[in-house]
Amino acid sequence: MADLKGFKAVITAGGIGTRLLPFSKEIPKEMAPILSKNSHEKPVVKPIIQAIYEQLYDSEIRDFFVVVGRGKRAIEDHFTPDQGFLEMLVKAGKDTDALSSFYSKLGSSNLVFVMQPEPRGFGDAVLKASPYVDGNFLVLAGDTYIISENAGYLEKLKAAHLSLEAEATILLQDVKNPSQYGVVLGKEISKGIVEIKQAVEKPTTFVSNTAIMPIYIFKESIFDALGKIGLGNGKELQLTDAIQFLISQGRKVVGVKLTDKDVRLEIGSPETLMETLSLSGKSLGN
Repeated sequence: MADLKGFKAVITAGGIGTRLLPFSKEIPKEMAPILSKNSHEKPVVKPIIQAIYEQLYDSEIRDFFVVVGRGKRAIEDHFTPDQGFLEMLVKAGKDTDALSSFYSKLGSSNLVFVMQPEPRGFGDAVLKASPYVDGNFLVLAGDTYIISENAGYLEKLKAAHLSLEAEATILLQDVKNPSQYGVVLGKEISKGIVEIKQAVEKPTTFVSNTAIMPIYIFKESIFDALGKIGLGNGKELQLTDAIQFLISQGRKVVGVKLTDKDVRLEIGSPETLMETLSLSGKSLGN
C-alpha cells in the first residue's frame, strides 16, 4: 500500500447533493453504496465515504477531519462504532468480518467531525479544516473513490508533491466532457506529471479536457489563498480558484494523471451513481 504515515486527511462531505434528490434529502450522497470485498474476498456493500477512509487508513493515515453540514448525521452515526449491534450479530451467527474490521480501524484513528453550517462550496469546506491541519495534508471529496492497485495513485501524489516541492498537487484525468469539472492547462514534465499553469472551475468555453479529480495534497498556503479570493462559480468559494491564485503568485502547482488501470468511482448524479455500481461490481472480479 501507499505509505502516507504522518499525513493528515480532510474529507469533505458538506454538500447538498442536489443532482441526487430526493434520495439526498435525508441520506448524504457520501453514504451511497459501492461494492467491495471483505478480507475473505466475499462481496460486501459499503458507503463510498467508508471506502475512502479505509483506503487512507490502509495507507497509514490516522488523523481524519470530516467536514459535514446539516443533514449529515448519518455519516457521524456510521463512523461511531455500535458494539451492541455487533454483539447482536455475533450471537445470531451472522458474518461480521467487514463491520468488525471497520470498527477496529476506527478504534485506532483520530476522527474529528468539522461543521460547515452552510454549503458555501468545496473551498469553504477546506477552509473550515484550517485550525486542525498543518504541513502537508490531503484533501479528498467524500463522493469520489479511486480503485488503484495498492493505492498507487496516492503514492504517486505524495512522491510528486515532495520531490517537486509543490504548494499543491492535484489528481488529474482526461475526460470527454470537461464542462462539469475544474480543468487545467500545463506542461508535462515527466510521464503522467504535469506542471500546471492555469486552473479554471467549470469553464463555459473549452480550455482543455484534463479535469481535476477532487483529491489533493496541499501545503498550508492554500488557506491563505482561500482567504484572499472571492466567491466564484455558483456564488461559492471554489478550491480551483484558490489553486489559480497560488499559480498567479508564482507558487508551484503540479498534477498527477490517473493511469488507464486506475478506476474512478464518483457519486454526483444518477448517471455516475449507476456507473459507480457497475464499475465497482466489475472490480470484484479482478
